[in-house]
Amino acid sequence: MKSRRAGIERFGPPLPRAFYDRPATVVARAMLGRLMVHASPDGLLAGRVVEVEAYRGRLDPASHAFRGRTARNAVMFGPPGHLYVYFTYGMHFCANLVTEPEGTAGAVLLRALEPIHGLALMRVRRGGSDPRRLTRGPACVARALGLCREHNGLDLVAGPLWLSAAPPERSGWRIARGPRVGIRRAVDRPWRFCLAGHPCVSGPAAGAVDRRSARRPDSPAIARVPR
Repeated sequence: MKSRRAGIERFGPPLPRAFYDRPATVVARAMLGRLMVHASPDGLLAGRVVEVEAYRGRLDPASHAFRGRTARNAVMFGPPGHLYVYFTYGMHFCANLVTEPEGTAGAVLLRALEPIHGLALMRVRRGGSDPRRLTRGPACVARALGLCREHNGLDLVAGPLWLSAAPPERSGWRIARGPRVGIRRAVDRPWRFCLAGHPCVSGPAAGAVDRRSARRPDSPAIARVPR
């Protein structure tokens, strides 16, 4: 696909499957500052990941996979590095990146991006003009990127949607972690990660700054994330 080649040249190639073959909490933190790219039929889109939530299958009562495999959550039990899309509240799609080894369900929910490329198309899909709100919130991310049920199971390594292997850029924003938003079970687990204070973050302020982010986020100790 021509637009995929253009996206790789401009924003970097996809991360390998090994990046996703780790606990969801590890992958979630490593995603912050990276570019999510979609070479869609309507145009090339890109946004920097600024907020995510981790869900750990049978280890996590808040996960769709907590009670085991179903037709709805089957993608979560498959190979890592695929997209899990679900429909919620009868009106919204939400996009998740599948993690953990095959057979062990896990996923990272995309909660917010900083729009980087394709803002005109995002505005058409979302409405409004404020770039801070175009991809703020899980449903907004999916709508702005043009993701829906037909993208469930999409391969993030070989498909038109990918997380770029280019080094993460956090530009002085420190990583914070805190409780996940909008769940009723396992509410105390600090599995929501975000760039603290970033204007595109969707939920309330996360908890304390991650101790591993005590230095500047763009220092080698923070930016050296496994690919």
